[in-house]
Amino acid sequence: MRHFSRTFNLICLVVGILVAVSVGQYTLHSAPEQPIRLGIIGVDTLHAEVFTRILNDPNDPEHVPGARVVAAFKGGSPDIQYSREVVDTYAAELRDKYKVEFVPDIPTLCTKVDAVLLESVDGRTHLRQIKPVIAAGKPVFIDKPLAASYEDAKEIARLADEKRVPWFTSSGLRFWQETRRIELAAKGMQIVGCDVYGPCLLEPHNPDLTWYGIHEVAILYTFMGTGCVSVVQEHTQGTDVVVGKWNDGRLGVIRGIRNGKADWGMNVFGASEIFRSQAVPYSYQPLVAEIVKFFQTHAAPVKEAESLEMFAFMEAANLSVQRGGAEVELREVEK
Repeated sequence: MRHFSRTFNLICLVVGILVAVSVGQYTLHSAPEQPIRLGIIGVDTLHAEVFTRILNDPNDPEHVPGARVVAAFKGGSPDIQYSREVVDTYAAELRDKYKVEFVPDIPTLCTKVDAVLLESVDGRTHLRQIKPVIAAGKPVFIDKPLAASYEDAKEIARLADEKRVPWFTSSGLRFWQETRRIELAAKGMQIVGCDVYGPCLLEPHNPDLTWYGIHEVAILYTFMGTGCVSVVQEHTQGTDVVVGKWNDGRLGVIRGIRNGKADWGMNVFGASEIFRSQAVPYSYQPLVAEIVKFFQTHAAPVKEAESLEMFAFMEAANLSVQRGGAEVELREVEK
């Protein structure tokens, strides 16, 4: 009987606390989740400003919660005109408008953040700049291009894998509204081919497709997947046409435009239907959302093998141009 009484009293106490909580006599607080602290390497690109705005401004219509840019290393490539023209402007905006702290070097940056956005516009700098990030064990998103050569891209992957540092790279066009709409519509259907078109600006210090055509390559691989075996590229002053042959005989085609209207778009050829993209505005918000999700989960939305094959594809295309439009096998680059 005495045991029953103690049990009864304990039950009453618990019920009393629950009732008190429900009427507001007691308040149970859970610790608020703190946003992930992000550091930017290289502010010589529009992406540095746009990503910071989307992440740091809760009143922005495209705001993505969960992470915040708190520090940056200015970077910049003096021999690239675009970099020279924008780096100081974007640095001032991040510092003055978003109160981002600028630091003198990348190791210092890594001491102040949980994860890193490698935004430098020049792919040649990425291998050098990512080494201290990997040494510090910080998860990293590497903005396009991953590198300026397949050799550098492969070394970045090797170093990150060796230290088990989560990373991924992607063009935002992979997550564009139209890419995702068609991807969903074609889900489960055999894709027999894909044509992609878009702007293909050139920069003399970075190989042709890696500078801007990488956006079209990203869309192509979204639908074709890995397994390309050879590439042919025809190059003129105003246009590039690239044809990739996959190991099952499928063909993927890119038209890079420098002369005339240059919107992005695609035709995806399914086994029973052709899917055509519409001209809709592009937003960076889906890419930023994927980046935040990656930093929260460490699960990359783009597989490493696909990112590396894309670089082999682009390097093989560059060799094709150098050889007058000859077919180049990807295994020549990947060896």
